[in-house]
Amino acid sequence: MLLAHDLAHVVLIGIGATALMDAWLFALARLGVPSSSFALIGRWVGHLPRGRFAHTAIAEAAPIPAELPLGWLTHYVIGIAYAGLLLGLVGLGWTQQPTLLPALAFGAATVVAPLFVMQPAMGAGFAASKTAAPLKNCLRSAVNHAVFGTGLYVAAAFIEWIGR
Repeated sequence: MLLAHDLAHVVLIGIGATALMDAWLFALARLGVPSSSFALIGRWVGHLPRGRFAHTAIAEAAPIPAELPLGWLTHYVIGIAYAGLLLGLVGLGWTQQPTLLPALAFGAATVVAPLFVMQPAMGAGFAASKTAAPLKNCLRSAVNHAVFGTGLYVAAAFIEWIGR
């Protein structure tokens, strides 16, 4: 049975890991490395209730009201869901003594979702195959998700440390 304490761990770990990934993306942007727009993620999500899953090019789809906040909300909800999935796989005891390897491996594995679900649905093709630099985009996604995995560990370790 999931207790409020456990649910709080899931939420805080998910938010912490997602925030670390965002800090990474912000640092890359400051160095001139482009990143996906969360507005486009919001646009994609906003079209789902209208029965539209796949787009030829999400940037050309009709804008959705409040698509940027919707994109950010989606991003954090997914991060929290992934934290819950990680804890479901490794067990809640991991939060008492978090280790890097399971979090890093899990975070790296989450790259499957953007490469094989979101990118194709948003018009970029499987594994960014319809972009100008598919390999570069796949590697960037893989690194970003490894950073997310590191964030899962860092957030869990921080929560465990402050809970002592």
